[in-house]
Parts: sequence; C-alpha cells; structure tokens
Amino acid sequence: MSIEDRIKAAATDVEGKLKAAAGDLTGDNQLKAEGEAKQIQADAMNAAADLKDQAKNLIDGVKNATNDTLNNVKQKLD
Repeated sequence: MSIEDRIKAAATDVEGKLKAAAGDLTGDNQLKAEGEAKQIQADAMNAAADLKDQAKNLIDGVKNATNDTLNNVKQKLD
C-alpha cells in the first residue's frame, strides 16, 4: 500500500482516539462511539492495505517464477 494510504489510516486512527477521549471526558457517549468507529475504520484501512500488499507480492512472485521457467525452457531449447 502506498505511504499516502498508510498516512490516511494513521490520521483516521488519531482522529478516532481524540474523539473517543473527548467523548469519554465530557460524558458524550455519541462522540465516544464515533471515535471508536473511526478507530475501527482505521483498522479496516490497514487490513485492506495489508491484503493489497500481499496480493501484489503474490503476483510479483508468480511473474518471477513464470519468467524463470520461460528462461529455463529457452536455455534448454538453445
């Protein structure tokens, strides 16, 4: 995942923590719940980024393995 996406997730998490803390301090349960929801959203953003990175690594691995196999076949044919 791009660094921009990681920064957005971190910012969302910080926003959530601040809202949850403010809600806790003021006794505003709705604000606290909104903050907790933002934190969950940030967790989901990070999980999606991790999956995206894993998929990219898998695709790169398949490409490399395919290229290696093709090169081996070409060498044997030469």
